Amino acid sequence: MAVPKRKLSQARKNKRRSNVWKLPKMGFSRCTQCGELKLPHRVCGNCGYYKGKEVIKVDAE
Repeated sequence: MAVPKRKLSQARKNKRRSNVWKLPKMGFSRCTQCGELKLPHRVCGNCGYYKGKEVIKVDAE
């Protein structure tokens, strides 16, 4: 049975494990009303529209 001859340092061990916990990048989509980037399946924070209908009132400043 293969047994390590020396103890692995924490730095070496953590370098090997570093890519395990990376989260995938969030995909953005364009709002159909205003064209701003937004998260999919969510109300647009810029204009307040979702699926072509106004869901929330957004004050224009």
